[in-house]
Amino acid sequence: MPELVVPTVGLHGAWLDAHDEWGPGLHEDGFGLRPSDEVRSPDGFAAWVRRVNEQADPGTLLAEGQVRCTHRWIVEDDRVLGGIALRHELNDVLLRGAGHVGYGIRPSARRRGLATWALGRMLGEARAIGLDRVLIVCAADNVASARTIERHGGVLEDVRDTELGPTRRYWVSL
Repeated sequence: MPELVVPTVGLHGAWLDAHDEWGPGLHEDGFGLRPSDEVRSPDGFAAWVRRVNEQADPGTLLAEGQVRCTHRWIVEDDRVLGGIALRHELNDVLLRGAGHVGYGIRPSARRRGLATWALGRMLGEARAIGLDRVLIVCAADNVASARTIERHGGVLEDVRDTELGPTRRYWVSL
């Protein structure tokens, strides 16, 4: 049975297995990974995990342009299957292109309903922090992600060109 867990250094090897499966240079939605993050070494991985966990902490001062964000990993049997992130608010950049929620499932774990399951859990967290609706986006040609969003009541606002390419924009009322 999968579970959503707070990112932890204890899953370094399992996370690297998932990361390697995506392949070099490919974006992994839901993890908060930046190109500058060095995640192979234990120290680099620990610094990255600390940064993503601090993003949810109201006591942490965030850099300009950043918003509070809760990250969770989708884990089953000590295997990292994916990640999901809930941004607590939208700034102009997020409103235009990324939305409140981002998620990704490693290729070998897709088509099992994990994204739908994890999104349902994170929508519960969105309610708990006081959001009454969330914006969720996906690539215009990502039919699987569009179906995941629609299963949770996502209403298509539009399809528009963004920094990430043609993007479907859905609103989910909570």
